[in-house]
Amino acid sequence: MNDDWYRNTTWNAEIERAFNEKLTRARDKAQYLRIQATTLVETHPEVSLKLLDRYFEYDDLFLAWAHGTRAEALLSLDRIEEALVAYEDALAREAEFPNVQSRARHNLPYLIATGGIQDCYNRASELLQLAASDLELPLDEFLWHTTHALIAADTDDVESARSHAEQALKAAGREHSGFRYHPRAGLVSAKYNDVIKKLESLSIP
Repeated sequence: MNDDWYRNTTWNAEIERAFNEKLTRARDKAQYLRIQATTLVETHPEVSLKLLDRYFEYDDLFLAWAHGTRAEALLSLDRIEEALVAYEDALAREAEFPNVQSRARHNLPYLIATGGIQDCYNRASELLQLAASDLELPLDEFLWHTTHALIAADTDDVESARSHAEQALKAAGREHSGFRYHPRAGLVSAKYNDVIKKLESLSIP
């Protein structure tokens, strides 16, 4: 089998047909459905969701990751409330199987903060505490401090907003992950440029 048959970066009827043919002969169908769904989550979110629907028919070890991917696909389609639920599903799965962790503890509070979802600020605070010991990557640190900064700003805690904004900007400026063999892993990408501008304004004394 061609190794990249389940990592298609685009999607059409021909690719779908070839993928399904390969999948029929594959032993670990769940794995290939999850990887293909993850690969398409930003460019073809609706396809990603359909693949995940098929994936969830299996009781796979990586269900938490799949729920997180589902949340990302829903966000790409501006289906915010459903994305919130999907992240909570990921966290619920993690509680059952703590050896497999997703990024929901980072991404859900960030979504709450950037969306200004005030009714969920307490939940975001709970998750920030949960994630406080899991900030290995620059992106993790960035999301953690950014979430703090935005919620603090929205609740008129100016000093806390400024302090966390400064820390988030430091994390965004890091050019090395700290991992020798994966120096670019978990760096803050250009997709966060808009929120970085917001942080810059919050960091001004």
